[in-house]
Amino acid sequence: MTDRPILYSFRRCPYAMRARLAVAVSGVGCDLREVKLSAKPPAMLAVSPKGTVPVLVLPDGAVIDQSLDVMRWALARHDPEGWLERDEPALIERNDGPFKHDLDRYKYPERHGRDPLAHRDSGLAFLHELDGRLAAQGQLCGAARGLADMAIMPFVRQFAAVDRDWFDGIALPHLKPWLAGHLESDLFNAVMVRFAPWQDGTPPIRFPS
Repeated sequence: MTDRPILYSFRRCPYAMRARLAVAVSGVGCDLREVKLSAKPPAMLAVSPKGTVPVLVLPDGAVIDQSLDVMRWALARHDPEGWLERDEPALIERNDGPFKHDLDRYKYPERHGRDPLAHRDSGLAFLHELDGRLAAQGQLCGAARGLADMAIMPFVRQFAAVDRDWFDGIALPHLKPWLAGHLESDLFNAVMVRFAPWQDGTPPIRFPS
């Protein structure tokens, strides 16, 4: 075990993405291990048999394998932007529950045998609600970005990418600039650097760099 936390991650996974965002903004250093989902490393499965990312292994051997718990763990140690002050668990729960349900069936209808357009419309209703919140305050819980924004944004990004032409034609005058602003930020670019999949014995990747 190293003296730094180990973070197993997968670049494109929205759960892993939001964990990296919180770890990066906190400045709490860790060793990043990029995972290939088709060949999950035995070391990760040994500490978290459920086999999903992110997985944070602390120096004392404790394991945190839920993305929101990773976010709150990092921010509890250092929260320079006050993200924890702009948290809204009920809104995040709706993102992680009904909206994610619709997103999966919209993006992967062949896996679920469902009508993707019905789930697209249902997911869009949630986006319109977010758009209304953003009209009033700029970010989801105030004028500055916070935990709620970073927990939800990766999933909105994924929804928008399913059919970009359709999304671009939808009237979401506040959500679209909000999404674009986060995707163009230095923070987001820092957590989206491409790394080769980790293998036992490879040098550690210091994160944030």
